[in-house]
Amino acid sequence: MLQSSVPALMSSNSASLSCDCLAHRFGNAGDRPYRRPKYPSDMSDAEWAVVRDAMPVPGWLEGRGGQPESYCHRQMVDAVRYLVAGGITWRAMPADFPAWDRVYAFFRRWRDKGLAAEFHDRLRDRVRMTAGRDPEPTAAVIPAATRGFDGGKKVNGRKRHIVVDTLGLLLAVMVTAASVTDRDAGQTLLVRLRERHWRVTRVWADGGYTGGLVDFARGVLRVALTVVRRSDDTSGFTVLPKRWLVERTFAWLMHSRRLARDYETRTDTSEAVIRWSMSMVMSRRLVRRAR
Repeated sequence: MLQSSVPALMSSNSASLSCDCLAHRFGNAGDRPYRRPKYPSDMSDAEWAVVRDAMPVPGWLEGRGGQPESYCHRQMVDAVRYLVAGGITWRAMPADFPAWDRVYAFFRRWRDKGLAAEFHDRLRDRVRMTAGRDPEPTAAVIPAATRGFDGGKKVNGRKRHIVVDTLGLLLAVMVTAASVTDRDAGQTLLVRLRERHWRVTRVWADGGYTGGLVDFARGVLRVALTVVRRSDDTSGFTVLPKRWLVERTFAWLMHSRRLARDYETRTDTSEAVIRWSMSMVMSRRLVRRAR
């Protein structure tokens, strides 16, 4: 359920609203002081309007139990965006945001209940429709980025496996130990992709996704996996067909300093941070196109 679909006739808890989020209108956030946006990661009013309509409706407002929230949704989202963009620690949250442990509780709840993925996917569907595309993609691109110890690349850390559509928007993400080969991780990632996006029938991949993965994709998932290889005769930088799309997405993600290093203990936290970073990219794009 979208926040934009909440009936406007429902009784509000405050006569003079400083914010139009659901926690202010129907929860217990009305007594919290108003916070004026002042950081580069803060949402403008136009961007907040886009984000607000894509946010999931809290369970307590739908009658599924739980206590009404006491903190402004806009301030919570701005706080998470500040952490992702600035790469700070949780305890270094600025004083004009809610307390760091409350912001982390908000982040953790959205991560564990799948709300961050739901929020991200709604924004992605809106970006695709704004670009004149169908919300459900039919083609995708898959690479692998290394952050850990890889036997071939001799690097310490983890691998961030992502799948993007032809616009560079995130379709699926999985973080693994860098010792996991691209082929092993790619099989699980393709299964996730197929479950969430059943219309995808063609995927372009880099040279690491070879061997039995091509046969698995064709025979089990009914997906045509095409490996885009670099020519042995080529020297220096070369733009490879389709693969540049996902490299551009990695460049977008690297604007978020929280992703410049592997700070997270849990892999699902890393995946959630990636989705929050892409959500920032997409909400800003929607605002620019609406002007």
